[in-house]
Amino acid sequence: MCAAKVGEESGNNHKRRRRRWEIMGLKTASFGGDRLEKLGNGGGMVSRSRMKLWLIRAMTSILLWTCIVQLTSLSESWGPRVLKGWPSCFSQESAAAAVIADVHSLPELPVRVLPPKRFYKNNGYLMVSCNGGLNQMRAAICDMVAIARDLNVTLIVPELDKTSFWNDPSEFQDIFDVDHFITSLRDEVRILKELPPRVKRRVELGIVYTMAPISWSDISYYRNQILPLIQKHKVVHLNRTDARLANNNQPKEIQRLRCKVNFSALKFTHQIEELGRKVISILRRKGPFLVLHLRYEMDMLAFSGCTQGCNAEEADELTRMRYAYPWWKEKIIDSDMKRKEGLCPLTPEETSLTLQALGIDRNIQIYIAAGEIYGGQRRLSRLTASYPNLVRKETLLEPSDLRFFQNHSSQMAALDYLVSLESDIFIPTYDGNMAKVVEGHRRFLGYKKTILLDRRLLVDLIDKYNSGSLSWEEFSTAVKSAHGERMGKPSKRSVIPDRPKEEDYFYANPHECLQPQEYEPLTTI
Repeated sequence: MCAAKVGEESGNNHKRRRRRWEIMGLKTASFGGDRLEKLGNGGGMVSRSRMKLWLIRAMTSILLWTCIVQLTSLSESWGPRVLKGWPSCFSQESAAAAVIADVHSLPELPVRVLPPKRFYKNNGYLMVSCNGGLNQMRAAICDMVAIARDLNVTLIVPELDKTSFWNDPSEFQDIFDVDHFITSLRDEVRILKELPPRVKRRVELGIVYTMAPISWSDISYYRNQILPLIQKHKVVHLNRTDARLANNNQPKEIQRLRCKVNFSALKFTHQIEELGRKVISILRRKGPFLVLHLRYEMDMLAFSGCTQGCNAEEADELTRMRYAYPWWKEKIIDSDMKRKEGLCPLTPEETSLTLQALGIDRNIQIYIAAGEIYGGQRRLSRLTASYPNLVRKETLLEPSDLRFFQNHSSQMAALDYLVSLESDIFIPTYDGNMAKVVEGHRRFLGYKKTILLDRRLLVDLIDKYNSGSLSWEEFSTAVKSAHGERMGKPSKRSVIPDRPKEEDYFYANPHECLQPQEYEPLTTI
């Protein structure tokens, strides 16, 4: 009985040992001379499958690592860049050298430290729709940021004008770096790309207070008139924003914030900046260059009513255009009288005489920052004859470079703006918004030479020279003498009580934001 019990225990032990060996995928030997059993029976089939799977995985891993090592060795000559930094398994020294070389070859990325957020009780939301061309909208954006900051409201990224003469469909983010705009001003004012959903639904339903603020108002107007409306309606939409903040007598923090937005926050998109650098590089390779803002485009002439040098057919065309746009208030215009008052842009012919009288080198590169010149090459012929190195962005760049900018006048103007800032000399033939804003930006950059033409005096001198009343020497001497103090030197802005439109424009001369200078007034009012 004891022997039977021992035999039974021995048999059980034998079964347990055989089960363990089978699980390990090996053959088992039976006690007492039993034959060898193959793993093909029962659980052995599963063990063999697992063994095969393990072998396949091992071989695949070895094969992959072999390929990687081989590709790494070849990558020095033709391999893709992703493999060039891969450490070698066989040479720690070569791997370290490769890593060091790659680190030194990478450009150093600036560490951008965001300004701390400004926390304040939000009084509501301010929406703005800009009007006009690029630089008119640019100045308006600066004003609206300063106003939003002072009122402690949240500003929604401004909407750009798409219905003006230029009919440009560009959005804010198509021209300016919108993320930079928001983050660089986060310590001043909260700016959102769009209204929060709950408020947005109200606006979509038409529940929004819309108005045009009064032109040339000081900040107290916005505190006393606009802020209560925002608090009442939660969101107010200002639908015209040009020239809505006064030039002078504003708090210093308001003036400096306007400058911060203009000179720092309003950065053009990467694509515009890159193309601007390309144009500047092409010009610099050939020496110094002058930017001529030749404001002799169809819209400018139609708006101003200036037809000097145009034939009868062209004058009629310009008049028809002026009547076609109802928001151009002045319809009947005496071109000759307006020209004599200095209110017309200089013609290409007048510009040619002026540059020669100022002593501008005939061989200097002249970059024309403008749209299509009215009258085309026929009107430019005299200027080209006097200054043969006349270039435009269209002549410096390939058509493919400008492909994405076509039919986007504001983006093209942004490119001209960048080139104008970097020029050795900047000369506008009319004091429009671009001329004024570029003038102020060049002052901010260290008083780069900007020749501010006295058009009223020039047309009088030009008429006398053309009639033979003045010799060339007399004409040239008079032009140089008149402009000796009109080179963009430091000056105080003029203040004209009750006539803000006639004052010096803030963005042309933001002297509160400039380095302290001994100011010399350009004009005495």
